[in-house]
This record gives sequence, structure tokens and C-alpha cells, in this order.
Amino acid sequence: MTTPTKNQPVETLRDGSLKISIWRNQSAKGIRYSTGEVIRSYKDQNEKWQDTRYLSNGEILKAARLLNLAYDRILQMRTADKVYDQPEGQA
Repeated sequence: MTTPTKNQPVETLRDGSLKISIWRNQSAKGIRYSTGEVIRSYKDQNEKWQDTRYLSNGEILKAARLLNLAYDRILQMRTADKVYDQPEGQA
């Protein structure tokens, strides 16, 4: 996991050309995690990398897997946040 800077995801999960980013936000109610959309990267006719939200039939299950992995990863981060927020000796 990398240290995020402003407006940067804390982690990006990938499966082939698909990716999903996890964002960490501090609010008045505490730390909140969220994800963006599942994005597919591809090269256009000029060999330049582009991103799209549109998935082919064969990519839908990969996207579902990435969402499941993001969910699991957010649970891990939330658990780690709670451990680090405990007073010393109570972890």
C-alpha cells in the first residue's frame, strides 16, 4: 500500500486490462473508504492508452471479482485503522 497524496487512491487493484481504485477519506464521522468505477484500459488506433467504463461480456466476471477483492481489501484497511486507533496496550 502506498501513502496517498491529495486526490490519490490508497490502492489500485488490477486484473489484466481492468482496474479499480480504493479511496480513503477523512470525514467528521471518521475514516471512510470508497471505490471508483471499474475501468478498462486499451490502446486506440494511434497506440495511445485510453480508459473506458464499458466492459465486454467476457470482462463482467473479472469486474465482479475486482469488486469483491476491493470489498475484502477495504475490510482489511478498516480493521487496521481500528487497531491503530486503540490506546496503547488495548490492541
